[in-house]
Amino acid sequence: MIETLRRTGCAALLGLMAMALLATGEGQAQTAAPQPAPGTTVYPAQPGTGDYEVVSPGPPTQQPATYGAGELIDVGHEFFGEVSQGLASVVEHAIGNYGLPNGYVVGQEATGAFVGGARYGEGILYTKNAGQHRVYWQGPSIGLDVGANGNRVMMLIYNLPAVESIYQRYVGVNGSAYIVAGLGMTVLSRRGVYVVPIVSGVGARLGVNFGYLKFTDRPTWNPF
Repeated sequence: MIETLRRTGCAALLGLMAMALLATGEGQAQTAAPQPAPGTTVYPAQPGTGDYEVVSPGPPTQQPATYGAGELIDVGHEFFGEVSQGLASVVEHAIGNYGLPNGYVVGQEATGAFVGGARYGEGILYTKNAGQHRVYWQGPSIGLDVGANGNRVMMLIYNLPAVESIYQRYVGVNGSAYIVAGLGMTVLSRRGVYVVPIVSGVGARLGVNFGYLKFTDRPTWNPF
């Protein structure tokens, strides 16, 4: 009889211990914090507590569609080389009047003129959101020009809505509206789009040269 009671008591005790362990496991499962999703960052909600909050990553930072003065000056110094001493002043003058461009062209221009002549050039159009594109330009030049020379040209492009929009005729002052240390700046425009050529090696071409530039996607000898 005593042995039976002893066995019954042990069995009951083991049963109670098993129930207690089961209850403890369920409680821990219910209070366990959810695991954060991949790519998220976990931060303590409050110092000294065991609670945590999950912070999802924000949207990616968008790059500006325009070029800053520092970027343009760096490109110009590398492109123009030794004649770029006045580049910062020319770029700041252009930005002060027209703001930040959303594109620029670097290339080579060959010009021959006495009283009237022609201007031809070839370069690459750079944009931040539409890639790089080869462009050509031609145009008559009528003014106080003498001699013939080949110039390196950097053009700041403003308000260009699409790459295809560059292939137009731009009218304006086709010469050196602003001159500093061997660099000349001119301004041309068409329907709210502005092209500001910065030319090196201006030499004797310091007159006021009225004309236009025509941009094309392939070379041509026809300046009209």
